[in-house]
Amino acid sequence: MSIRALSPTAPPSDQTAEPLETRLEFPDNRLLIDLFGEFNRNLAHIESALGVQIMHQGNQLAVFGEAGAIAKAAEVLQALYTRAEAGREITPGDIDAEIRMGGGDDKERPTDQMELFQGGRLEIKTRKKTVEPRTEAQKGYVKALYENELAFGIGPAGTGKTYLAVAVGVNMFIGGHVDKIILSRPAVEAGERLGFLPGDMKEKVDPYMQPLYDALHDFLPGKQLGRMMEEKVIEIAPLAFMRGRTLSNAFVVLDEAQNATQMQMKMFLTRLGEGSRMVITGDRTQVDLPRGVSSGLADAERLLKGIGRISFNYFTSKDVVRHPLVAKIIEAYDADAEGI
Repeated sequence: MSIRALSPTAPPSDQTAEPLETRLEFPDNRLLIDLFGEFNRNLAHIESALGVQIMHQGNQLAVFGEAGAIAKAAEVLQALYTRAEAGREITPGDIDAEIRMGGGDDKERPTDQMELFQGGRLEIKTRKKTVEPRTEAQKGYVKALYENELAFGIGPAGTGKTYLAVAVGVNMFIGGHVDKIILSRPAVEAGERLGFLPGDMKEKVDPYMQPLYDALHDFLPGKQLGRMMEEKVIEIAPLAFMRGRTLSNAFVVLDEAQNATQMQMKMFLTRLGEGSRMVITGDRTQVDLPRGVSSGLADAERLLKGIGRISFNYFTSKDVVRHPLVAKIIEAYDADAEGI
């Protein structure tokens, strides 16, 4: 790839309000279709986010605006062109990620021998899509999932804790490293009232498991997923159903772990069997347990830190990969909680 940044045009000497301009030249016109997006929506997204104006003619783009905004826009456009050149899709989330934090280069490779890196980027391949962690915290988290038998992902909603864990689980299953995938959550809201809900047990608990189903549908074709669940190769079950089991040669995820009690957390952690990997995800700010009941996630964090082959990875609002407003909402609530 060869992207040329042509010389920026400086404002006239009389210091008029004319904006600065930088021109970028891209070598492959065909890739610009993906870069621009349908009806130039990707360019409009960048213009709105950075306060610049982008005009194009042939394989050249002219970016107008303030110096800092121009430099950032040029960096984002070049990064997105690199994605297109590698055959990757360009989504609004990819654009937001580049604008907010930049793609960054992976300087260290995981010690695991799995084929994670493609073209210098960390990727998780599944049956339906390739998942690419976007932030440094997400990259560290994914590496920890491959390198440790027990990994914790702790942080606010929308940071990809569960999504990335399920993607790694599917990748490890496809690669033959585990024989099954087990996904679990505490059904806190239902409590002891599950028996009063209509339907069989699966219908009672499915609403609480839906985020896990959603993630799996992103990574596996529908028919294959259905068959794997029928054959119990993939299991989705409430935390209470884990009691008494030994989970061997499995990739196990406990989601919303902040809603597990101390006894439930101990029970779950001691299910770990030979050849298995276990991932615990949770958000310490969203505990739904009854008043006076301590969270098992906080307890595990206190007791298990410093033990080898157990990793703790933390996320902040800067790692949110949902709508950009989600990060601002989280920051506002955090500031209020801290009395800022």
